[in-house]
Amino acid sequence: MPGIDPSSTFPLGGRSVKRLGYGAMQLAGPGVFGPPKDPDAARAVLREVVARGVNHIDTSDFYGPHVTNQLIREALAPYPGDLVIVTKIGARRGDDGAWLPAYSPEALTQAVHDNLRNLGLDVLDVVNLRIMFSTHGPAEGSIEAPLTALAELQRKGLVRHIGLSNVTATQVAEGRRIADIVCVQNHYNLAHRHDDALIDALARDRIAYVPFFPLGGFSPLQSSTLSGVAERLGATPMQVALAWLLHRAPNILLIPGTASVAHLRENLAAAELPLPEDALRELDVMGRANPTSRADASAS
Repeated sequence: MPGIDPSSTFPLGGRSVKRLGYGAMQLAGPGVFGPPKDPDAARAVLREVVARGVNHIDTSDFYGPHVTNQLIREALAPYPGDLVIVTKIGARRGDDGAWLPAYSPEALTQAVHDNLRNLGLDVLDVVNLRIMFSTHGPAEGSIEAPLTALAELQRKGLVRHIGLSNVTATQVAEGRRIADIVCVQNHYNLAHRHDDALIDALARDRIAYVPFFPLGGFSPLQSSTLSGVAERLGATPMQVALAWLLHRAPNILLIPGTASVAHLRENLAAAELPLPEDALRELDVMGRANPTSRADASAS
């Protein structure tokens, strides 16, 4: 961890992005389903994201569905030239809001076109193939068929770059034999360290790792150690948790989400939060005490 600049940039989608980005999932309604209570407030958050210099936004057309992408287009199009919008396919929403796998070539093609239409783009910067073999995190199984279908859409010029989401190290290796993978997006945070080895391997190959649920997911991280470090540093526990991730490895890109401008500013301040060596040691021990813990990551 020492020597990593938490405010640096890292390549994604052929461009350098700031390592602290923004995830748009929380802009949809409750349960990431339907519209937000206040669409104007949601658009204000997105405008603040760009005004603060963030140039990496994570989204998906199955947020809502369609809601977050439409808000992004309404708030930000025409888009800044340095903005990288990353989206996900591989799932759809049931009428009751359920998250359902959608891996057929037809479903993946439709998803790409839905993202293009609702974002108002001719080509998608980065598309993550979301794997949902289990509702409780990554599960082994071949991803060749859906990834081959996505690679074909890339060859047709609809997608510039491909990433993977909710995958095992074995699936990452399989995916890299099929396509050039530019990022991996998995559940990871201070208390959920099961991808430590994968992060380090990807860092060696200059492939981005993007944690979802960086702050713990639907149940925020709770720890006396985390709270104690935060109090000493005059920061919030969530700022410390984000800063630790930025110090963890140079290829980690963060996408914390919020529907509040004030909370957005608080999150972005984590990029400037110094973590002394003693704090890093305390936090590292905290995470390694529970390296295989998982939370339900079906909605990400």
